[in-house]
Amino acid sequence: MRGLKIAVMLIGVITLGSCSSALKNKTWKEGILVDQFIYDKAPYPSCHSVTIVEATNGDLVSAWFGGTRERNPDVCIYVSVKKKGSDKWGEGIQVADGIMKDGPRLPTWNPVLYQIPGGDLMLFYKIGPKPSEWWGMLRRSTDGGKTWSEAEKLPDGFLGPIKNKPVLLSNGNLLLPSSTEGNGWHLRMESTPDFGKTWVMGDTISRGKNQVNAIQPSILFHKDGSLQAIGRTKNRALFSTFSKDNGKTWSDLELLDMPNNNSGTDAVTLKDGRHLLVYNHVLPPGTEAKGPRTPLNVSISDDGIHWNAALVLEDSNISQYSYPSVIQSKDGMVHIVYTWRRQKLKYVKIDPSKLVTLPIKKGIWPGEKGKVVTAVKAEEE
Repeated sequence: MRGLKIAVMLIGVITLGSCSSALKNKTWKEGILVDQFIYDKAPYPSCHSVTIVEATNGDLVSAWFGGTRERNPDVCIYVSVKKKGSDKWGEGIQVADGIMKDGPRLPTWNPVLYQIPGGDLMLFYKIGPKPSEWWGMLRRSTDGGKTWSEAEKLPDGFLGPIKNKPVLLSNGNLLLPSSTEGNGWHLRMESTPDFGKTWVMGDTISRGKNQVNAIQPSILFHKDGSLQAIGRTKNRALFSTFSKDNGKTWSDLELLDMPNNNSGTDAVTLKDGRHLLVYNHVLPPGTEAKGPRTPLNVSISDDGIHWNAALVLEDSNISQYSYPSVIQSKDGMVHIVYTWRRQKLKYVKIDPSKLVTLPIKKGIWPGEKGKVVTAVKAEEE
């Protein structure tokens, strides 16, 4: 028994030593191939909520909203295309606005792109004075984002994907991760079996015993066939819920041992089965629900519950770096876009095979125990 205790102690010392050595050599940038702005100048001062998709022809397409500032009636939806093989993004072109035939002009919100396999490129977005009163809109492109159809209003009550990408299920349904903010924060799933001809509304997901206030889910795929939704809360931690019936019903919301600063996240299941999460690894101060939107981090998980720290995309006391969108393209590369200080939009390309990770224990980013970030210009929406 004494020998066993000594062996366990030695293993602990070796593990601690190897972790310390790995942390010492960690740059938090391993695997990053491209790090650039989508544009340098724009005809508006503020931008936010960027989304990205790979078009059928291999081009990357991004969309975002821009204007005087969020909630302003002049806020419109813009689209940019990065042609396959090009090292630059094209000019951002306005493709949607909130001009009403009757009534005042309204702001647009949160575009989300989805490429139908072998079909149209879909652009979901919202129009309304504020998130509790907005409604869902849809435009389609047959040429990879160069031109767009007239706007379609989604059926009454349907909002479409709120921030993060839809996913195509094995049964042919397109699952739209959605949420509402009109009467508190609630999660629900919407779906369409025919890419927008007909729509199905899911039930509101139970907040669970912790009364988790959650919005803006991302969907992950597990090897056993189950789905997981993960994302933003007002509860100082990321939420998680699982479905075993292709998204028809979901388990009660639970909190992960991963901090959330009441800011948007996004996640994707990689081709090798791992899950990749982009988020602000920030625990709000004290008992507050909100925290600085900096730094912006990438973590990796095998099970969607336990996560390993991989990258720090941004780390500055000047906030904010937020609202990421992430995909994996056909060639296996990971593409991330996000808001950069509400002034510009950033694009990062990553080779996931080159990521070097360290375990996150008790929600603490490796090497940063007790770190407190005081951010400047922390605009929160």
